[in-house]
Amino acid sequence: MLYSMTGFGRAEAEVNGRQVVVEIKALNGKQFDLSTKLPPILRSYELVIRNMLNSILSRGTIDLTISVRQEGASKPMVINTDLALFYYNGMKQIAEKTGQPQENMIATLMRLPEVVAPDTDELPENEWERVKLVIGEAANHLMEHRKHEGEALLKDIETRISNIEALHEKILPLEAERKERIRARINQWLEDMVGKDKIDPNRFEQEMIYYLERMDFSEEKIRLKQHCGYFNNTINDNDAAIGRKLNFILQEIGREINTLGSKANHAEIQQIVINMKDELEKAKEQILNIL
Repeated sequence: MLYSMTGFGRAEAEVNGRQVVVEIKALNGKQFDLSTKLPPILRSYELVIRNMLNSILSRGTIDLTISVRQEGASKPMVINTDLALFYYNGMKQIAEKTGQPQENMIATLMRLPEVVAPDTDELPENEWERVKLVIGEAANHLMEHRKHEGEALLKDIETRISNIEALHEKILPLEAERKERIRARINQWLEDMVGKDKIDPNRFEQEMIYYLERMDFSEEKIRLKQHCGYFNNTINDNDAAIGRKLNFILQEIGREINTLGSKANHAEIQQIVINMKDELEKAKEQILNIL
């Protein structure tokens, strides 16, 4: 089963009068790269949150936003006076320069970030455990989103590998003709160079065997077929993060296709190889989106 690298998850809950909203967005990334926007009350738990999401989401470029809103006027709150004065002086200067009224500046100040905040520096442990569940719920929603997108990627990638296997089969009936063409071409070259009567048949056969052995790509065809089979088996594993492994297998498939092309010496086979490369590149592009 494949999981896309991209996805979105959201969860919210009320925790002891606080409205907790968690949003997580994931994009492509080779490693686990987390950016967080946390309220001050949760900053002491940042490392715990990071480790938790790393274990669930595996890798990708992750953006996490958590908002905690205090509900009710009876809850303990404090005003950050220094920050409020800093905002006030700046707003007053702007108002004086622009001639704007200053009557509603206090009301505006109270709505600015962190001017009014809960009267605590850290979320209590029992409330943190409940917030942790909300974060886990959002992460699981993101993984469900990844799974849904991965299903579409799976169909496309399986089609690309199936096309490579089908093209591989088209090479088989061309091999006998390929060998005869090589034999005829070498024989004609020798006749033109030294004359038909001066060609030693025994030596000619020895040279042909040597040349055809060098041009033989039987092993490459076998390995290509094996790699495609291994890819199909791996892509259906239950491992949630197999993108890197699939990419390595595609690299091996590419090596065999390139060798086939270099040894082909046959126009139709080379056209088949070009089509194989096209399908391979399309598969590689999709693998970049796989977890």
